[in-house]
Amino acid sequence: MIRGILFLTGFGISVAGGISTIAYLNLFATGLSLMEFLLFLLTRPEFYLLPIGMILIAISIYLSGNSKPSFRDKE
Repeated sequence: MIRGILFLTGFGISVAGGISTIAYLNLFATGLSLMEFLLFLLTRPEFYLLPIGMILIAISIYLSGNSKPSFRDKE
């Protein structure tokens, strides 16, 4: 249950960060160079939502559900 909540929370956070990052790509049309664009992204707090969400998703995937093996795992 906690893995599912963690996964969905991470997914929502990463979608919010990804959409804002994609929206900021319009700054290239205003004449920003790649270095200016990256420096601008590093100053925006919503840019950090993308890696935080991806970390939460990775934690939820690799988090063990239970430590005891089920009857199918025994040989």
